[in-house]
Amino acid sequence: MTVFIGLLRGINVGGHATLPMADLRRIAGQAGLSDVKTYIQSGNLVFTSSRRDEQGLADDLTAAIKADAGIEPAVVLRTLAHWQQAISSNPYAVGAVDPKSLHVCFFADTPPNDVLDGIELSAYEPEAAQVVGRQLYYFLPNGLGRSKLAADLSRRKPIKAGTVRNWRTVQKLAELAHELR
Repeated sequence: MTVFIGLLRGINVGGHATLPMADLRRIAGQAGLSDVKTYIQSGNLVFTSSRRDEQGLADDLTAAIKADAGIEPAVVLRTLAHWQQAISSNPYAVGAVDPKSLHVCFFADTPPNDVLDGIELSAYEPEAAQVVGRQLYYFLPNGLGRSKLAADLSRRKPIKAGTVRNWRTVQKLAELAHELR
């Protein structure tokens, strides 16, 4: 069995596309996923599956949620191994950096090369962003909600294909996934 971390984009945000986590666990179980656990109310889950294809599983989970709850969230999946690689690849997660400053935008596929094109990152300092693999890492010392960089990037089409999690959530999901090994 392979351990996966799943991220649903756009549910339970501002009262839109509401999906209780108990329903998400039930739907995921009915879709053939095992050992399903959720974390907080923003569409985070961990599970095991005998299947290994991230995109096929994501498509099946999206279809199951749509059929049951009438909403169609984007679903981004990572195996535990890929999740650990994403954690170790964070260019900002070293030293005395406050975890509240760190956020990651996860993409189902490798983000297009132009994700940061036309953005003069030095104009946003001390905020920073960097693409590594299938993730866009943010260093936002004043938080995501006050970030001009994150706000400007969120309006760009490539960013809308991803889903952002704060560093504490990233670490907690790794912890939950390790419990399923």
